[in-house]
Amino acid sequence: MNRRTSYSRCLEYMYSLRRFGIILGLDTISTLLKRLGNPQDAFSCVHVAGSNGKGSIASALSTIFTLAGYRVGLYTSPHLVRFNERICVNGVPIIDKAVLRAHERVREAASGGREPTFFEYTTAMAFYHFARERVDWAIIETGMGGRMDATNVVRPALSIITNVSLEHQAYLGKTIPEIAREKAGIIKAKTPVVTGVRRPPALDVLTRIARENAAPLFRAGKDFRVRRQRDGAFTYFGIRETWTGMKTGLLGRHQVDNAGITLAACELLQTQGVTLPLPILRRGLEENRWPGRLEVVSRDPLVILDGAHNRAAVGKLAGFLRQHFPDKNVLLVLGILDDKPYPFMLRTLLPACRRVILTRAAIDRALPAHALKAHARKLCRDVEVIDNAGKALQHAVSTASPGQAICVAGSLYVVGDVKVALEKDPSLLERPA
Repeated sequence: MNRRTSYSRCLEYMYSLRRFGIILGLDTISTLLKRLGNPQDAFSCVHVAGSNGKGSIASALSTIFTLAGYRVGLYTSPHLVRFNERICVNGVPIIDKAVLRAHERVREAASGGREPTFFEYTTAMAFYHFARERVDWAIIETGMGGRMDATNVVRPALSIITNVSLEHQAYLGKTIPEIAREKAGIIKAKTPVVTGVRRPPALDVLTRIARENAAPLFRAGKDFRVRRQRDGAFTYFGIRETWTGMKTGLLGRHQVDNAGITLAACELLQTQGVTLPLPILRRGLEENRWPGRLEVVSRDPLVILDGAHNRAAVGKLAGFLRQHFPDKNVLLVLGILDDKPYPFMLRTLLPACRRVILTRAAIDRALPAHALKAHARKLCRDVEVIDNAGKALQHAVSTASPGQAICVAGSLYVVGDVKVALEKDPSLLERPA
């Protein structure tokens, strides 16, 4: 069996595992990691949870730590194109050979007892790989929630909770306080917490749980804040420091808020003896890239990919579109999964657009595009349906009016499908002669 076949079979096995397991507790992942020698104890880490922004912040921290000379692991989900994107060291995705090695070791350790879920399995793979690669630091993003998330076996130097909004309600709870409790589950005793949460009742929950754990809580808007400037830069008014002329390489006003959380985390880590000089912080923020989040993949025509898939993210995307395209000259390519609040997403996004092409991600959880059509036509007169995301983008490029921006959104899986299509055929972005 050649390596490529083995790699493909490895992925097939992992994808055959149960998709979710957050309510099942941490016993299985703890047992699995113990059999692996508890690799999560071999490195220092920052643990990041939240409804939105956690990937952007985790990526920024990874970039900053790498530039500062540390060996850094980054564990995120989901991937856009290849599984390997989930597990990176110093910004480089794990190679296929290392995926196979981690898979074989974890599968051996998982024999007997309850079969791990997909996320438990891949979390164990990531921790095993990071320990084997002797990383100094790992930036660990939760998969869903926090309290019973498979990543919540780490002992972080610092925890981050970006925000709390209604999401994954079948697993995390029906209300904001219930969801906040799940995310606050990553708070550890006497371990500092940075949060972007500002509004009660979520903030009330975080404050109570932090107090119960004697964990210092540092809040955006209270303990640190940012002030935007007209040139796109911002000033960070921190816990102890004030840094001017800061910039982020990511688009969107919300990314300045995410950058503020990143800087607060770095400021606190500096007090723990972590060497993160200001020039490195500046460069790290500016060089940070996070694919699929207001990612510009073409300037002519202008094509933007954004995986906005919940209420908060869709609201931010709509705000971006209204700010940059007040004439509504936007062609939206939209696909939504079946567990998302699609009526709200349509009501929020479509009024900012002139045309919409409804599409569908190539996974079983995707809503059929035709199921969205009746709702969409109440909000936009020009609605088409093309089930394949790559073909939907191709049609958008070939039919967009002069100067019209194309935005692909609604799901990271739709964005991933488009990126796969573009890798196979870059000419999809070329206008017809």
